[in-house]
Amino acid sequence: MNENPEADLAFNFLQNTGTNIFLTGKAGTGKTTFLKKLKESSPKRMIVVAPTGVAAINAGGVTIHSFFQIPFGPYIPSSGEKNNQQQGGMQNKFSKDKINIIRSMDLLVIDEISMVRADLLDAVSDVLKRYKDRNKPFGGVQLLLIGDIQQLAPVVKEEEWNLLKEHYDSTFFFNSKALRESHYLCIELKHVYRQDDPVFVSLLNNIRENHFDDNTLEQLNRRYIPGFRPKEGDGYITLTTHNYLAQQINNRKLEELPGRLYIFDAEIKDDFPAYSYPTDEKLELRCGAQVMFVKNDSSAEKRYYNGKIGKIVFINSSKILVSDEFGHEINVEKETWENVKYTIDPDTQEITETLSGTFKQYPLKTAWAITIHKSQGLTFEHAVIDASSAFSHGQVYVALSRCKTLQGLVLSKPVTRNAMINDLRIQDFTSGILNNCPGLEALREAQRSYFLELAVELFQFGSIQYRLQYASQAVYAHLQRLYPEMCNLYTATQNDFRTEVTEVGERFRQQLTRLIARCPDTYQEDAVIQERIQKGSDYFIREIVKFWMPLFKSSRTEIENKEARKAVTRAINNLAEEIQVKLQTLRACSEGFSVVRYLSAKAKATLNCQDTVSARKKFEKASSSSSKGKETTIDTTYIKNAALYEELKKWREKKAAERDLPLYTVLRQRAMIGITNILPAGNKELLAIPGIGKKIVEVYGKELLEIVERYK
Repeated sequence: MNENPEADLAFNFLQNTGTNIFLTGKAGTGKTTFLKKLKESSPKRMIVVAPTGVAAINAGGVTIHSFFQIPFGPYIPSSGEKNNQQQGGMQNKFSKDKINIIRSMDLLVIDEISMVRADLLDAVSDVLKRYKDRNKPFGGVQLLLIGDIQQLAPVVKEEEWNLLKEHYDSTFFFNSKALRESHYLCIELKHVYRQDDPVFVSLLNNIRENHFDDNTLEQLNRRYIPGFRPKEGDGYITLTTHNYLAQQINNRKLEELPGRLYIFDAEIKDDFPAYSYPTDEKLELRCGAQVMFVKNDSSAEKRYYNGKIGKIVFINSSKILVSDEFGHEINVEKETWENVKYTIDPDTQEITETLSGTFKQYPLKTAWAITIHKSQGLTFEHAVIDASSAFSHGQVYVALSRCKTLQGLVLSKPVTRNAMINDLRIQDFTSGILNNCPGLEALREAQRSYFLELAVELFQFGSIQYRLQYASQAVYAHLQRLYPEMCNLYTATQNDFRTEVTEVGERFRQQLTRLIARCPDTYQEDAVIQERIQKGSDYFIREIVKFWMPLFKSSRTEIENKEARKAVTRAINNLAEEIQVKLQTLRACSEGFSVVRYLSAKAKATLNCQDTVSARKKFEKASSSSSKGKETTIDTTYIKNAALYEELKKWREKKAAERDLPLYTVLRQRAMIGITNILPAGNKELLAIPGIGKKIVEVYGKELLEIVERYK
């Protein structure tokens, strides 16, 4: 980020704070370069998405729709998950790996944000809230939105807008309801790398900022050259407003060339969807064709870049030579594009990009013409621009700003004021947000706030208290008769945990807040603060373990009723998950606290908690085995006569095996516990036990009473 203070500021906000950032800037200010450097150096667990397949490939990420499994079409906000499922809007069932990625994500990067619709952004927020924090927009994930709102606008069909206009002022991303609920800062990259001519830069700024006066119009239309015919080899590309116009030009030009037509088939492996193809699957070329490179040269020579124009001077079935504007011949080799997907590394528990498919082809396209839409992000030395039919905001600016110089730009038709489409809503948005760009003082305050937020979050135990209350209610509702002592333990623990952990944690958080406030500049290294966090971590680890272990032991119970087993197990799973995440983060921070250490520990703990859930599922499976003729070992803490209970279990297993019956059809668990605790002396007392009826007494009563008598 050297020699670019705005880029440095943005990087520090993303690295050291939780602030959402809208990174914008004129065309050619290095937004794509910034993203590349961020991916290389940031310790945060980030996911990169973009609205289109080509944009996603260029950004090294995946499309928004594919990652979040959001269907195409309008998304109605605030309709609730159930209603959206009925619409076909949110019927996504994520894999375990995808859920883990979302749950452990720190930063979501959305590139080319100008093309992202407001409703799509709200759909993303709803998905993240489902797996992260339900009470925060985007689930509390930090956002980096990259793009220039003055460039291409989102696409919406009339019938879609008829549905959405009741909910949105516009389809621009800044009208997202979730984003409006979020705090975010705008940082504008100001150094223009693409153009160095101050006259051209000034002209582009006037167009971009809607300062399109007569002088600007006259200056621009000087580049209208009637009947312009570029010289052979000059490498002019025509930018048009509509795809069919570009296709007509390219097809006609290719057909006019003499010589053999060569067709090169792309090599596509595994998962690489057609909408992400960077060039034609069947690439048709002839000698003399004007072509554009559609990828940066992966070799050390860096002979070409994405958007560079050249001419084919030699071609056969295995070789293509392209001459650039300087007459240098480039021996073009096939390039490989990778379609990545995000996975969790099983060893490091980090989010990693894994290869899901490849597309191998010559990095070329016929390029006498290209649409303005597809030119976004590209750079041209020479271009003929037909913007007279512009139909949406930003098209003229995008077309003009693709050029490096004013001299390399030719207008096929004069530009009129009618073509300069500027949306007043965008002007209002940019004038408001760009006037409030943060400075170094805002960065320092955000860093301190973020450090404080994470430090006090470490000692926030409300989520455990909630899960404990929920588990206590589930145990009481389903196991009160079978295990009354277990119910009492959960109730007592719930109350004691509130007093000795949750409320103590709240006081500790207040103390920590005061300590950090006293050290506005040295809080990260302050010895007193670090000592308090370490000692606090040790204390709460001991307290949580003290309360959790008896609960865990008491929960190893046999539950025959399927619905009861499901409800209780789910509640205990959720409690165990919360406890494990908290314990692991406390243990990590007991050795010293930092933002990076905390985020890493929390992410890994979130993933590791799946082991706890897996263990609990094994318990659930074991508990249900009684219905399949297999017995489980249960905790006998709440059985008065444990030896008698074991004797009854053996008798039940023997009877079930003799008759080839499930265990519960011989004698239910609650009946065995009742016999064990009551020690009945006759049939009348047997019948008084829940789960024992006349048929049981008739068939097994004598044997059961004999077992009890022997025990007594």
